[in-house]
Amino acid sequence: MPSWLSAFIQAFIPMFVAIDPIGLAAIFLGLGQGLPAAERQRIARQATATGGGVALLFLFLGASIFTALGISVSDFQIAGGLILFILAAKDLVHSVAEPEKLPADFGVVPLGMPLIAGPALIATLLLVSQTHGWLIAFAALVANLVIVVFALAYSDPLGRLIGETGMRAISKIVSMLLAAIAVAMIRQGLKS
Repeated sequence: MPSWLSAFIQAFIPMFVAIDPIGLAAIFLGLGQGLPAAERQRIARQATATGGGVALLFLFLGASIFTALGISVSDFQIAGGLILFILAAKDLVHSVAEPEKLPADFGVVPLGMPLIAGPALIATLLLVSQTHGWLIAFAALVANLVIVVFALAYSDPLGRLIGETGMRAISKIVSMLLAAIAVAMIRQGLKS
């Protein structure tokens, strides 16, 4: 196996785990229930563009940004976890009888940031770019974002299969999972 391919695989796998495109598709389905297909696709593009843009920013300027602000990756994990927890808790305590209108930019927060370009991906990008160079890190990031695009694009057939009642149930389960992910992010930030 060529050395560049080995380096790419070593960069790709941790980013894939950090982004978790399959889990992201389930979260996207839960948050986007009841929206027309065209609107969900707009939000999917918004989420991918936001996540990709934030990830690229941190790939090239991350260490400098953290140093200039006097923060660490752990601080970033805690902040991202708190934001995600607030969003999940808000959805969990909201009554189904009074459906809440999602903001038009939920592709930015929480999908684009912190779910796609969250603390785990940013930390992975910084580590991979130091270990294998920015070109390998960039290629692995692009490959993962392509997978995210496909995962979000093909989430609609799954939504049709599950139905409206199933989507409501998934929405609440996803909110619980988001809350758990948020707590894990905060815990990891405190441990680091």
